[in-house]
Amino acid sequence: MHLEIRIQLKHLEMKKDIHPENYRLVAFKDMSNDDVFLTKSTAVSNETIEFEGAEYPLIKMEISRTSHPFYTGKSKLIDTAGRIDKFKNKYAKFKK
Repeated sequence: MHLEIRIQLKHLEMKKDIHPENYRLVAFKDMSNDDVFLTKSTAVSNETIEFEGAEYPLIKMEISRTSHPFYTGKSKLIDTAGRIDKFKNKYAKFKK
């Protein structure tokens, strides 16, 4: 019985030498609410941030778990690219 289970699980083993080894702590910053959190990552960044007394590479994000409506339960309009203003300006001439 155990041999049969081992044979069935053999194909589920992770492949060796394909995963990156240069993981390090990186600060991710949600630009919509300025929330910062640390996690291990291989993401490359030229920017740094001081967080909790240490300096970390910085990755900026437009939305994260602290601002996404699915996680917060709140609907919030985030217009980081100015799309609403562009739309209003484009169609202002049709306004009555």
